[in-house]
Amino acid sequence: MARVTLEDCIKHEDDNRFNIILAAAKRAHQINKGGTPLVPADNDKPTVIALREIAEDKVSIEAIMAYEEEIDAMF
Repeated sequence: MARVTLEDCIKHEDDNRFNIILAAAKRAHQINKGGTPLVPADNDKPTVIALREIAEDKVSIEAIMAYEEEIDAMF
């Protein structure tokens, strides 16, 4: 298990660390509810998996937020 830091997830100078954390939390919730991890799980917790997905550009912050807005609109 490699350590993942917030700095690994920040790609541009204008990236908002609070949005990254919010997106990682939402993605971790998706994984916890049965979503398929896009990186090998390696016995990591959903929060670590979500941060690794963001750091490795497997999922974008915008895509996570848009998906959550779709779900919220359904209810």
